Amino acid sequence: MDQETVRYIINYFSHLMTEDEKLALKYQMYMYKSSDNEKQREMMIKKGWIRHTSETDHLFREGYEEFEINVARRIMKETPEKIFFNNCPRCGKLARTPSAQQCRYCGLSWYKK
Repeated sequence: MDQETVRYIINYFSHLMTEDEKLALKYQMYMYKSSDNEKQREMMIKKGWIRHTSETDHLFREGYEEFEINVARRIMKETPEKIFFNNCPRCGKLARTPSAQQCRYCGLSWYKK
């Protein structure tokens, strides 16, 4: 599975993630956003926005990119019928969003008036 497909699944079908996966994703996001601001990170930890757990460690054992790939694979394996890939009718490449009606690669518009 390519990185573009993985990001598409994570971005638009995150509701299919487990609670532990959501917590790990949130942890990663807040750690990244507060990486250059120690006071902000301390505030986020104090408010409970950043919670480090053993499950987070387990999910990130091979790194963040592998975490994303594993989540996308699990979602595709367990609930493929809930995933909609919006591919361009002309070139077949993945559109930017599930509701996009114009291809960012070949420019085709399949908007219906």
